[in-house]
Amino acid sequence: MLTAQQIWHSTVSQVHGWSWFKKTYAVIFAAGFLISSFLFLTPPGEDIREWIAQTVITTQHREWAWMVVGGDKRDRMVDQLHLDRERWGLERQNFAMINLSKKKTAAELIKVEDISAPLWKGKKMYVYDPRSIRVVVPGKAGEGERISSMVERTGAVAGINGGGFIDPDGLGNGFAPIGFIISGGEILYTDQDGSIAQHVVGFTKEGILVVGKYTIDQLVEMGISEAVMFYPRVIANGKGLITSGDGGWGRGPRTAIGQKEDGTVIIMVIDGRQSHSVGATLKELQDLMLAEGVVNAGFLDGGASSELVTEEGLLTKPSSRYGERRLPSALLVFGEPNAYIANNPWDGVTRIDPGGAYDHPEYLKEQEELKAKGKLKPSPAQTPDAGPAGSPAASASPGAPAGSPAAAETSSGSHSSSPAVSTAPDASGEPKNSRQPAASGTPAAGSGAGSAVSGSAAGGGAGSASPGPGSGASGGSSGSAAGNGPVNPTTGSGASGGSVSPSAGSGPSSLTPGGGKSSGPSSPATGSRISPAPGGGANSGGTAPSGTAQPSSSAKSAVNPSLAPDGSTAGLSK
Repeated sequence: MLTAQQIWHSTVSQVHGWSWFKKTYAVIFAAGFLISSFLFLTPPGEDIREWIAQTVITTQHREWAWMVVGGDKRDRMVDQLHLDRERWGLERQNFAMINLSKKKTAAELIKVEDISAPLWKGKKMYVYDPRSIRVVVPGKAGEGERISSMVERTGAVAGINGGGFIDPDGLGNGFAPIGFIISGGEILYTDQDGSIAQHVVGFTKEGILVVGKYTIDQLVEMGISEAVMFYPRVIANGKGLITSGDGGWGRGPRTAIGQKEDGTVIIMVIDGRQSHSVGATLKELQDLMLAEGVVNAGFLDGGASSELVTEEGLLTKPSSRYGERRLPSALLVFGEPNAYIANNPWDGVTRIDPGGAYDHPEYLKEQEELKAKGKLKPSPAQTPDAGPAGSPAASASPGAPAGSPAAAETSSGSHSSSPAVSTAPDASGEPKNSRQPAASGTPAAGSGAGSAVSGSAAGGGAGSASPGPGSGASGGSSGSAAGNGPVNPTTGSGASGGSVSPSAGSGPSSLTPGGGKSSGPSSPATGSRISPAPGGGANSGGTAPSGTAQPSSSAKSAVNPSLAPDGSTAGLSK
């Protein structure tokens, strides 16, 4: 009988006789076996798989998370993210905690520093006068605008990304916000009634940062001046809200904003999804903010949308392969904030095309170059109209993040004043006005892998930049039954989802990090939401609508993606 030593020597001699190909294959097989055994058979391995799943859930590819934790667990993780996000947004702020210092001159407004940790690098910006911060929107209709362009066009001192947006294929044009956009006290864009609570990041006219979940009507009463919709909130009245774990969003690009008792605003923008910087967790940035004395803080759209620009140029490295993204909103710092008067690029717009692979300039140029070299790969699915713009849209289940978080990641993170009268398509495909949403109703089923979210029926594209209720393949989310009550999906991209507007009779819905419209400080016009026609395409910050949207009777109406996965995100992002 051979001894163990003889067996070993015999095996080694046989291996020495193998070809290089056979040796390489054997090494790969052995490494895969050992790694798989570690990941699936040990407690530390399970923790690593959960972390990977959390990170994937906040990108535009949420559906892939099942590969490391399974579909059921992924859906439970998404539901938990949604529950945490909603819980963190509920506590009302104590405005008396903020005692604003005197106004600062333009030369004293900001200070930018490098920040880093073993797994990430980024920038920290102090804004010493919060009254200098304004929400800025694109200078023209039809497409979003890069932050560097906004800073140059308006003469601002610095700028960061704002709310999420609908982002088909991760290549959207940045012109279809999710939630609402308020600038100078005027509601430029909204997709929700003023009584629907949404996640908010904004400032009152006195310069107090407002972070949490409020209705547009409540924001008007507070005297809100600048605001976008995104989440999650992580510090409320001096308390960190993430008390265990890392926040559940994994690692990714982040944009966080907080305020100290003296009014100083601290902004942290973290690079992610790159070799030099994997990305930060929510808990890491929460703890950094707490160490700075921040009393209220939350996140803006993250993912590929995260960036910081000053007069010196772009200071961070966005994870988008095309550099800066076109965005529907940004928070800019001004030496003379009252000199900026926001135009409304959505005013009078009756059809909103969120763009996609079919019209993205850098992507199309890249495809032409690859075609010329004979290396053209199949292009991402486009976002054709699946039916007439006025036809009832299919409901979808989201994802922004977030970001932020993220849609998105969204992008990547990459997703109106609340009108008294909302416009919804009737069975014939024609818009009709209804003063109040019907008491019940079930949204039509959406295309693509997805799960129902709270308040919304099954459907929706998988993925989001910002996690939210139950998006992704299969699995219902916690919350009210289909058709009941408002839906608060996440921002984030979802692969192939139906359009976002619920069918007639369903309750009002709203996307989290990423955009639509709601009512706000100025009196909203009657008639309101624009519902995108059914269609597909991944998006961050919202569901995947088709390239066009059904107009409403109001110039301040907007795309109303009713998702249920952020993402987001999202955004978050993208």
